[in-house]
Amino acid sequence: MKILLRSLLIIIFFNLSAFCQSKFLTILHTNDMHAAFIPHEAFWVRDSVKPLVGGFLELSATIDSIRKINDVLLLDAGDVMTGNPITEYKYKGAYGGALFEMMNMIGYDAWCPGNHDFDISQENFVKLTKIAKFPTISANLVNNKNKRHLNNKDYVIIQRAGLKIGIVGIMSQNLYNLVNQNNLVGIKVLSPNETLQNVINKIDDKTDLIIALTHQGFVEDSILATMVRGLDIIIGGHSHSRIRNPRLINGVIIAQAGSDCENLGQIRIEVQDDKVVDFNGTLIQLWNRPERDIENKKLVKFIDSLKKEIDKDYSKVIAELEVDWKRENGESNIGNFITDAQRIAVQADVAFMNNHGIRKDLSRGPITRMDLFNILPFRNFLTTFKLSGKQIRSIVEYIILTKSPVQTSGIKCQYKKDDGKIEFVKFEIQNKPLDEEKLYICTVNDYMLGEAKRYLGIEINNAIYLKMTLYNEVEKYLRKIKKVYSQKENRIEEVF
Repeated sequence: MKILLRSLLIIIFFNLSAFCQSKFLTILHTNDMHAAFIPHEAFWVRDSVKPLVGGFLELSATIDSIRKINDVLLLDAGDVMTGNPITEYKYKGAYGGALFEMMNMIGYDAWCPGNHDFDISQENFVKLTKIAKFPTISANLVNNKNKRHLNNKDYVIIQRAGLKIGIVGIMSQNLYNLVNQNNLVGIKVLSPNETLQNVINKIDDKTDLIIALTHQGFVEDSILATMVRGLDIIIGGHSHSRIRNPRLINGVIIAQAGSDCENLGQIRIEVQDDKVVDFNGTLIQLWNRPERDIENKKLVKFIDSLKKEIDKDYSKVIAELEVDWKRENGESNIGNFITDAQRIAVQADVAFMNNHGIRKDLSRGPITRMDLFNILPFRNFLTTFKLSGKQIRSIVEYIILTKSPVQTSGIKCQYKKDDGKIEFVKFEIQNKPLDEEKLYICTVNDYMLGEAKRYLGIEINNAIYLKMTLYNEVEKYLRKIKKVYSQKENRIEEVF
């Protein structure tokens, strides 16, 4: 009897020891890579010759070196697309598909889509998810019947390092303000907090660790951490936050790795009895080291072939810039040129352009197709519609009073402001006095059309969508005029 009791005690001891034994996992993560598969200049370095940073080769080599000595889980928190012309090339039937093929080669375990991954179309998005050999996860993205679609899962459970890891995807509830609404027809975004809690309740008993893989921004992630129970880690994206050391909010570890493939996030965790008992994290700067031996030769060959094709197409000089192009909060010379180009392209009377759609300044000198792509990386289509002179006047009043970040073309006006009221001293459309009863042809890009209430103060109906992208029409205009000397013109000017 004593021998049996002793044997039982030994078995119980070893079982308890095994149950309480620490398990260690390294989570590697990226977000907002924006198609930056090749290295680029580290703009923040003050040296005249700036070092190169980022790119998928350095990313892959760094991940491989960590995998050799650690159990690794590799995650991405969205916005793989938009930022490099590679998204304009089809691969396996999908624009930007080569990015996901490279992520396959690197060995990603899961990703949560971001808003820019819908920039081309829903159909293209689904094609991207089918190229990916890793799951697409976003629990709060559903169709109008609250059913899962888009080749998308609400969660996955991955076994790694002796742990059952539940990964739940969450998309920003602000999605409809971030993407051309034509690309979101039939998509519904549920409450992040409620959706995540429902999934956690469902999988908590089946997992040792629960990670929310989100694309909504650090502030929203911080709120999420305080609103849900049973969550261990948030790997986030969207706000491009460079969180050097993960934050701990309400017991939830929150991490994010910046943007443009410049950093790889790393969190080492110790898990014991269904809890993270210790962690440390950092960002690994992905400095380009061309002398490094890349083991993934297949990836090297694939990237070389893609870069060669892009360099051939986008290194061509299309015009000469005589002055620096500088973005400003108000009217800018680069904004004037772009709005003029789109107005001329569709033969409109008036054009509007959202400031945030212009993504980069440019120093004077030759303008290449790549320079222009860096300025206008979004695949925005042009639209036309008619507005009365009275409506145009109300839009300009709205821009003045709210300081809405909008560039204009075709409008020339002077105004006085008195006690919050606007008095126009002069108001011309195409160098002729504004006629409030006349209907004028206007143009904006398709994204701005969906956000017209926010940018222009009015809803726009009955717009015609054209098969003309803003990028292509600006390129045509540059090729036509060859030398560019655009200036600020005080198109909307306050006088005293």
